[in-house]
Amino acid sequence: MKQNVWLYIGEKIIMFVLSIFILSLIVFYMARLAPGDPLVSYYGDRAEKMSTEEKARTMERLGLDQPIYKQYGIWFKNALQGEFGLSYKYKEDVIQVINKRAENTIWLGGVSFLLIFLFALVLGSFCALRENTILDQIICKLGTISSCIPPFWMALLLILIFSVNLGFFPSSGAYDIGKANSFKSRVSHLILPLTVMVVSHVWYYAYMIRNKCLEEIRQDYILLAKAKGLYVHEIMWKYCLKNIMPTYISAMAISVPHILGGTYIIEMVFSYPGLGTLSFESAKYHDYNLLMILCLITGIIVISCNTLGQIINERIDPRIQVSEVSRYGK
Repeated sequence: MKQNVWLYIGEKIIMFVLSIFILSLIVFYMARLAPGDPLVSYYGDRAEKMSTEEKARTMERLGLDQPIYKQYGIWFKNALQGEFGLSYKYKEDVIQVINKRAENTIWLGGVSFLLIFLFALVLGSFCALRENTILDQIICKLGTISSCIPPFWMALLLILIFSVNLGFFPSSGAYDIGKANSFKSRVSHLILPLTVMVVSHVWYYAYMIRNKCLEEIRQDYILLAKAKGLYVHEIMWKYCLKNIMPTYISAMAISVPHILGGTYIIEMVFSYPGLGTLSFESAKYHDYNLLMILCLITGIIVISCNTLGQIINERIDPRIQVSEVSRYGK
């Protein structure tokens, strides 16, 4: 049994490392083959005034004059030692640049994730208890409409109404100037981005929870509980939600890439200084070192969450368990 467990863990680790390696290889080659001049990122407008000899010396100093495969070998060797290079645009170590923005993305993405699944659980169970009623139909229709609205369009609409016309909330930034440690300032800047994130994502998961709850409600043990005189709300909270919780947790793990991608888009619309805007800037200005580590961080998060979701499904789905037993032996 221990040997089978170690084989299972070893396979997951090998697949994870291989996926990250392939991702780094693809991003490295695509970034360097893309049209554009990385010296513009490093020197700005001065790059256009540089002579051919000066550009050649600069490319040699930055290691950009060598073949791509040699550049990747040097980068990979340094990365294994924890050295990811200098950001061409910010003239700082890429880890330091990312650390300054990561907190903002964690605020937006983390709070969005919690609110989406909290509201999805409440809304889905509420609709399941009122199946086919007018209220259930109205919520389903409104939820379907909200999930079909492009997030960037919804964000622009909220900015126009609540920032430009009414002036209730700021339209950009993560906090007011000089108030990075002010909780009130951060909350005021988060309200509109969070609203877009929650409204555009919540119904997708709420509808899934609603359907899962309805499947449980139609089970024989629920009919028996009703026959014993238990209230419908008590049955829902004590039995139905408890039984769908493994599926719910699995969905939370798998949804992280979906919500993370939405967070990056919202950051761009609201000029929110997080990893999403930083990724766009690094690609725009050919900031190779910064782009590499941002893509790897995003890839690690996505692959880790997908692997976690797969492991959860394997633990809760008897059919997958049987498949794993036959694969690794009894």
